[in-house]
Amino acid sequence: MVRDGVYYALGMLLAAIVLAWITTPIWAVFPLALAAFFLWFFRDPERVAPAIDGAIISPADGHVTSISQVNSEGTNRTRISIFLSVFDVHVNRSPIAGTVRAVVYQKGRFKNAMAADCAECNEQNIVTVSDGSQTVIFKQIAGLLARRIVFTKQLGDVVGRGERVGMIKFGSRVDVLLDPAASVQVKIGQKVAGGLTVLAIAPAQVLSSEHSRLQTGQVASQVRR
Repeated sequence: MVRDGVYYALGMLLAAIVLAWITTPIWAVFPLALAAFFLWFFRDPERVAPAIDGAIISPADGHVTSISQVNSEGTNRTRISIFLSVFDVHVNRSPIAGTVRAVVYQKGRFKNAMAADCAECNEQNIVTVSDGSQTVIFKQIAGLLARRIVFTKQLGDVVGRGERVGMIKFGSRVDVLLDPAASVQVKIGQKVAGGLTVLAIAPAQVLSSEHSRLQTGQVASQVRR
């Protein structure tokens, strides 16, 4: 369980005690129900990411609402959008193993996360992860109810595939932007699980060419030494 859930639940438990003391016990039912909801909402199940070469896994639980081609900073990418309802696990995970190359927080609005334009105008945290052979960008996007985006890693941190990297509280959306040549493995409307569901497989030609380039660079570096 995410520690925040305990704090929220304790607050509601305290409110229940106070209400029961100054009024009647029946008034404690509502805050007790909220305490139980917070403990459930902030659940954090253990997940083991699939060991598939080139796999790009879902960073969040939810439903795929859109698969489209977009232009991101002058580069064409495939965008897979995942909507998280209040009933989904809200812990976010890294879609690939690699190094956090960029973290950009963008202030914005709190429109419905189902809206097409929320990916541009809503408050969000944009994270770029690269393993040297592929680069994946994922956006933690706030929704109508979400008022806090949490990202626990820092620039330069090394993360594992499926490793916990943060969460978005109370309903939101996560967009994953990847190489357009990647083979998408999900479809619109599909339920996905963070850290488990394979969203796409990186193109073998991209992986192999980048790997060769890195090996060449490493050899050249050793020669210069």
